[in-house]
Amino acid sequence: MAYYLGIDGGGSKTICAVGDEFTVLASAVSGPSNITRVGESGARKALHQSITEACNAAKVDPRELQCSCMGAAGAGRKEIANVMQEIIAEVIPGKIEVVGDMEIALHAAFGSEPGLIVIAGTGSIAFGRDANGKTARAGGWGFAISDEGSAHWIGRAAAAAVLRAADESAQGQSPDDRTAEQASRLFAEMKPIWNLESFEQLARTANANADCAALFPAVLAANQAGDELARSLLTQAGRELARLADLVVRRLFPDPHFAVPVAMAGGVFRYAPMVREFFSNAIRTAHLQVILNSEVVEPVHGALQLARRSSLSVA
Repeated sequence: MAYYLGIDGGGSKTICAVGDEFTVLASAVSGPSNITRVGESGARKALHQSITEACNAAKVDPRELQCSCMGAAGAGRKEIANVMQEIIAEVIPGKIEVVGDMEIALHAAFGSEPGLIVIAGTGSIAFGRDANGKTARAGGWGFAISDEGSAHWIGRAAAAAVLRAADESAQGQSPDDRTAEQASRLFAEMKPIWNLESFEQLARTANANADCAALFPAVLAANQAGDELARSLLTQAGRELARLADLVVRRLFPDPHFAVPVAMAGGVFRYAPMVREFFSNAIRTAHLQVILNSEVVEPVHGALQLARRSSLSVA
């Protein structure tokens, strides 16, 4: 019996799945392994933990793994891919392949067929492949300047909106008290996450390169409480993600009569129905030929499939 390993190494968590030729035997979740965000030691800890726990749950000796595949942000850079490969090789033998996180997500959604995947997790990117194998991407240039519609983008925008509303309220520029009330409600949800007591502390924390993605649950909670400010942030996130998808559709699928398969991946889509709704409406309005998969795909399944496929070249 041959066994395979798939890894989805993200900015908020790492998912590892062990399988045989046909099924997923077990999976495990650990902390983030995005090396640009948590460093080499953080990535090592998360990867070793998730691999060990998944193998133990599957009752598979790591030495039995024939091929492994990891999807990682930034893996297009050879130096990052090499470091991740070396870290994984510390705990398992066999062939190890490290590819971009968008590649495993695309494979999870469509296999080798054409299509477009939009990922909205800690970061974001749109990535597609046409019938000739040509690929294109939009977004995904990093949390400081890009990652539109991601959890980091939403959290950063929420912090900015709260501080802007506080300024308007303090200077009497707000047309009514609703903006200040909404800012207070959203700020109340943020406070325990970043251990905040004041707007000044919010500003200091945000400007100290804090994990803005951690504020995403605060926006969800405020939205569920009927907060219009939180709703506007999630609405804009959906539209931003649709813009990324629009760019890739225009590059790869210019024929308006070609049915374009589109899928979603990532925690923002999974946990924010409003983002899914506005993304879906916007991309379908822009491109009537889009066929959207309403299910949020699990990229780790694509990594496992690629590991199985990689074993064919080993044999």
